Amino acid sequence: MTKHAMQNRQNTRLGIGLMAASCVVFALQDGVSRHLGAAYPVQMVVMIRFWFFALFVIALAARAPGGIRAAIHTKHPVLQPLRGLILVVEVAIMVVAFVHLGLIETHAVFTCYPLLVAALSGPVLGEKVGWRRWTAITIGFVGILIILKPGVTVFSPWAIIPFVSAFIFALYGLLTRFVARQDAASVSFFWTGVTGAIAMTPVGLYYWQPMAQGDWIFMATLCCTACLGHWLLIQSLAVAEASAVQPFAYLQLVFISCLGLFYFGETLRPNVAVGAILVVAAGLFTLWRQRVKGEPATAV
Repeated sequence: MTKHAMQNRQNTRLGIGLMAASCVVFALQDGVSRHLGAAYPVQMVVMIRFWFFALFVIALAARAPGGIRAAIHTKHPVLQPLRGLILVVEVAIMVVAFVHLGLIETHAVFTCYPLLVAALSGPVLGEKVGWRRWTAITIGFVGILIILKPGVTVFSPWAIIPFVSAFIFALYGLLTRFVARQDAASVSFFWTGVTGAIAMTPVGLYYWQPMAQGDWIFMATLCCTACLGHWLLIQSLAVAEASAVQPFAYLQLVFISCLGLFYFGETLRPNVAVGAILVVAAGLFTLWRQRVKGEPATAV
């Protein structure tokens, strides 16, 4: 094995490790979001989270070559703020889903977002989606139906919320892929954090209510895990190819399930487990086909 090949293998292993670590951190972030979202207005929680996220991306931009001026400069002055607005809406919807459905069932449905990206990449980005990926997309949505069980029991309208969140996140990912054709990742990251903070501030302040002293510790944990998780994700994609590490993002479903089961006392219903397995398998196949075709993985 050549030295270059050994270096690539080491980088891939490091990238996978960093991706797995980001999944642990993001799972903890979602658990804290569920706790705070049940006690305080979701709008306020998301606002504070994006305040810290904005400070994080501003700090990163200030240290990067060209500084904040380079991060602000974009070839897509409309789409970049739109991405930030879309993401902040998606985050708020996910927190609502955590509170009403729990972590396990929310993430079991949300894992379909790579399939939605694949399905929408044709009409939105003009990419070709072959019959193999359409088959995987179909199987994944069969898994979603198994999870939701429409017509078998009384269907809760809350059950559709994580699917709406996945759709919005897929749209965010597609727009991210589109602007990446002309804007650097650092530019997209900066606009995501700053736009989200600006958009949520008037809404969050309107719903502001005093927070118990102990819950400020949870809020600080939420802000720190959000920043740390994104930093680990950035480092993972910096040292290894996205197509090699992206499949390991599904580990978050494992970690979130453990948190839901052992901390929040949730249950893993058989239909949710079976449906989630189908969705994850279909998503992994879709990511593999992206790698075979040499297409870019969706930025998160």
